[in-house]
Amino acid sequence: QVQLVESGGGLVQAGGSLRLSCAASGIVFSINTMGWYRQTPGKQREMVAGITGGGSISYADSVKGRFTISRDNAKNTVYLQMNSLKPEDTAVYYCNAYKTFSYWGKGTLVTVSS
Repeated sequence: QVQLVESGGGLVQAGGSLRLSCAASGIVFSINTMGWYRQTPGKQREMVAGITGGGSISYADSVKGRFTISRDNAKNTVYLQMNSLKPEDTAVYYCNAYKTFSYWGKGTLVTVSS
């Protein structure tokens, strides 16, 4: 059974930082592309950052220079360090694992107050 469990969300003031974690189980973590997505009410889920099994990284333009994705294959965990947060970063953040199939976590809410 595949499980992706996000943690680290919360309320932060604009300019602040948060670190999200996603612990994975039930998959061969090291070969999966891991990603962070976010969604706000009435909008489509959008990709925030992704990291392949080989370590290639991509970011949405809106978070480049502020967010950093990383992974620890020994801990089956992917992280998203979010700095210089803006109110527009407020969303539910979801972890995704993809190889042959795509799996999603239940999400963690990030609220950035102005």
